[in-house]
Amino acid sequence: MQLEVRPDPSEVGRARRWARSRLAGAGIRADEPLAETLVLLVSELVTNAVVHTGRSAVLRLVLPGAVTEESQEATVRLEVDDASDRAPVPRCVDGEATGGRGLALVDGLADRWGWSREGTGKRIWCELDRCGGREEPAPACGGEGAVTYEGFAFEVV
Repeated sequence: MQLEVRPDPSEVGRARRWARSRLAGAGIRADEPLAETLVLLVSELVTNAVVHTGRSAVLRLVLPGAVTEESQEATVRLEVDDASDRAPVPRCVDGEATGGRGLALVDGLADRWGWSREGTGKRIWCELDRCGGREEPAPACGGEGAVTYEGFAFEVV
């Protein structure tokens, strides 16, 4: 399933709402850490695509089938295709900057991420694992606590 996003920063809110509705359709509750993290990643990647290219982008979610109590293991994949062929590069920013930390968040919150050239543009993707069998769900398999990237610490909650 995919959504075309126009080159307007107000489209980021529409992308978040669309992602939430698709997650709910896959049986992933809005208050689950996986859903909250995925919506944050949608915001970051869609914002990067529309702000840095000034062109439309395509948001794609690859969701598991219906998640049940017996089967809570799942991987959600988020992809954003944009018209720029420039590689995504994490930026070093100081504590006063109001932007420039998007890829650091993706790196810290996603279980896996990467990018590839697609036609004349690129695709940035990330994956989040939903781990079942826990009394208190964690945002990703394999870790809790703080993630450090380029000298900045991000708390994984």
